[in-house]
Amino acid sequence: MVSVIIVTHNSEEVIGQCLASLQEQTVRPDSVILVDSGSTDRQYLEQYRKNGVVTQIVYEKNIGFARANNVGFRHLDPSSDFVLFLNPDAFPAPDSMERACIFLADNPGACCVSGRLLGYDVEKMQETGRLDSTGVFRKWYGRWYDRGQGEPNENQYCSREDLPAACGAFLFCRKTMLNQTGPAKGAVFDPDFFMYKEDIELCLRIRKAHWRIVYLPDMIVYHCRGWQGRQQVSSRLRRTAAESEILLYRKHPSPYMVWAMVKYGLVRWLRL
Repeated sequence: MVSVIIVTHNSEEVIGQCLASLQEQTVRPDSVILVDSGSTDRQYLEQYRKNGVVTQIVYEKNIGFARANNVGFRHLDPSSDFVLFLNPDAFPAPDSMERACIFLADNPGACCVSGRLLGYDVEKMQETGRLDSTGVFRKWYGRWYDRGQGEPNENQYCSREDLPAACGAFLFCRKTMLNQTGPAKGAVFDPDFFMYKEDIELCLRIRKAHWRIVYLPDMIVYHCRGWQGRQQVSSRLRRTAAESEILLYRKHPSPYMVWAMVKYGLVRWLRL
């Protein structure tokens, strides 16, 4: 049994296409739970309540991405075998869930899979021709980054491989593993994170528990974030991201904390 959790926040522009992509899957989800985290006007979600795809809508105040996903996880059917954490601006190709299910069924040591995330321009309703993420990696000095982001999509990074971490926009997981590695009963993501770096923190816990996180290059997901320029990210959000990086290294102590503190200083005082 496959369940999908989608956290929305003022996601009216993209959620329809996201749900349509689930309806087109060759292996369709058994349940889709929408958790709205404080949208300004929630009326746009009501049209999906009886569309044959969404099974449940849960309304919360703006509790943040990590906690909202945990709310969705607590609403899962206990018999779910797999759970997909999916951003509302991510649109899986029709065979994505089938590929994920087959791989995890055949590889009991793997707990999570992610795919080749390609940039998508929702305004033009077309691909950008550039990569969004082929896994999350860490620089020698401590900065985490989405490999390939912004590069032209020219069939690079085409080998299946284990990852240090995966982008939370599309994270397909074995539910039994999540039950084992959660920070608390009924939780998957650490609730101390409001947004940003919560996916990396989860992946660090998964790897410490000796589970594999695997990149499947033939599993395609279109992600709108990839076409957005840095100029569209507010200073407030950049500061939130920097604070989350400090929190990450408090949870997982490392000399990389030096990088996190420098980054925070640059963002807070120099507005970089």
